[in-house]
Amino acid sequence: MMKTAVITGSTRGIGLGLAQQFLSRGCQVVVSGRSEASVRRAVETLSASYPAEYIHGQACDVSQLADVQKLWDSAVSRFGRVDIWINNAAINTPEQLPAWEQPQDAITSVIETNLLGVIYGCKVAISGMIAQGGGHVYNMEGSGSGGEVMIGNAMYGTTKAGLRYLTKALVVETKGHPVKVSYLSPGIVTTDLLMQTVPAGKEAETERIFNILADDVETVTAWLVERILANDKSGARIVWLTPSKIMRRFMLAPLRKRDVGTRMMRAASSAHSNL
Repeated sequence: MMKTAVITGSTRGIGLGLAQQFLSRGCQVVVSGRSEASVRRAVETLSASYPAEYIHGQACDVSQLADVQKLWDSAVSRFGRVDIWINNAAINTPEQLPAWEQPQDAITSVIETNLLGVIYGCKVAISGMIAQGGGHVYNMEGSGSGGEVMIGNAMYGTTKAGLRYLTKALVVETKGHPVKVSYLSPGIVTTDLLMQTVPAGKEAETERIFNILADDVETVTAWLVERILANDKSGARIVWLTPSKIMRRFMLAPLRKRDVGTRMMRAASSAHSNL
């Protein structure tokens, strides 16, 4: 049976990459982003490579419950049901500052998008999936989910730590219901969001680490989608960058040249110089 996946924050980056990978495997996909324009561009991009009848777009501000409900309703109206719902939408503070120096609007935006948005996504998707008789919700982890601290990213890390607790609680609370809830952990992926975590003055050091540990969007999303489609277990943690993989990469770094971080830093520098 053809599956339908809804992905929040899927007009670029990991979200768009996930959409492409689901479509390449014959799934139907609903993409979403804050603005109608960004959603339209994403749909046009995807439709150039995949059947338009498998693609639907709906603008959604995940911090607004009514918008999230509209996203669900639009997906069901177009495709009949939702089999997979991925809470992917996330932002970071514009500047990497100590928590007490962050402006109020930056704090509010990150918490409302990354944590409240996931809560609303889970509320709407789980309710809808119980009503339709099944489905699987995935929450996207990130830096901070495991309690690690990155200077200047306290707000982002706090939301991701909260997301892990929320997911754990929902795995327990959905027992006895026809809904599964699981975790996705993409690791370090070359996106605009990742570039926001680069500390000022630490570009060279960051580039070195990214060359060892970072991966391109298509590499990670292809791996994630394969495992999402194969997974039937609630509480599963689908993790790309495992501790053993990290250790292996550092051990092989002197022998294996990777330029993922260099390419990303150059692209970011070029984009900045063209502003």
